Amino acid sequence: MNASRASMNPTQRFSDRVDDYVRYRPSYPAALIDRLASLGWFEPGRLVADVGSGTGILTRLMLARGARVVGIEPNLAMRAAAEKALSGEARFESKDARSEATDLDDASVDSITAAQAFHWFEPVATRAEFSRILKPGGQVALIWNQRRETPLNRDYEAMLERFAPDYKNVREKDRAAEPRIRAFFAPAAVDFEAFAYEQRFDEEGLRGRLTSSSYAPRSGDPLFEPMMVELASIFRKHAEKGEVVLRYETILWYGPLSRHP
Repeated sequence: MNASRASMNPTQRFSDRVDDYVRYRPSYPAALIDRLASLGWFEPGRLVADVGSGTGILTRLMLARGARVVGIEPNLAMRAAAEKALSGEARFESKDARSEATDLDDASVDSITAAQAFHWFEPVATRAEFSRILKPGGQVALIWNQRRETPLNRDYEAMLERFAPDYKNVREKDRAAEPRIRAFFAPAAVDFEAFAYEQRFDEEGLRGRLTSSSYAPRSGDPLFEPMMVELASIFRKHAEKGEVVLRYETILWYGPLSRHP
C-alpha cells in the first residue's frame, strides 16, 4: 500500500512497519499498570477489552498482571504479531474488529483500554460501541506515550516537521487534546494522571524507533535519505557513551462512560 492510501485508511498505516514496531516502540511504565491494578481492573473474573491492541504491547503487560484480555485489532499484520507472541496465553483472545464494531456482546467487558490508538478512532461511533459492550460501572482508559520537552526531543520533533509531511496529521501533542477527551467521556467526569518513562537507544535503535512511526517516510521516498542524515546528526549531537535517551510522559485519561442524556 502506498503512503497516500495508508493515510486514508488508518487500519492499514502500520502494515509495512510491524517488525520495527515490535522491536522499537516504547512499552509502558510499571506505575501505569499498577494504577490500573489499583482500580481493580485485573481482579479474577474481570475482562479487559484492549481496543486497537496492535502488536500487543499493553496487552502483554496486563496479562502479566493476571488480567483476562481480548485484543481488538483490525490490522492483519499487527494482529498476527500479537497472536504469535501471545499464543501460549490462555487468558488472551484476539479479534479482527474495529473500535466502532468490536464483535463483542452487550455488557460483556468490565473495562476498555486504548493505548496509542484513540486518535485513529471515529469518536461518535466508538463511544456508542464502548457504551454497548461495557458492563454497568465499567471504565475506559485512554493511554499515550508523549515525548517530553528535552533538547533531544526538540531536535527530533523539528526533524519530523521538516521531513515527515504526514506528521502534522498525528502530531503527538494533538493526540490527547483535553477538550476532545472530555467530550468523549461527557457527561461523566474523567481523571488524568501522568507517569515518567524512557527508552535508551544506540544509533541503529534510534533509526528503528523512527521508522516504526506511521508518518515517517519509507525507504525509496525522496525524503527518506535526507531524514536519516539528519537523524544521524541528532544522534551524534546527543549521544553519551553510544546511547541517547528518549524521555516520555505516559498520560492516562480514565473514567466511566455514562450514556449521553
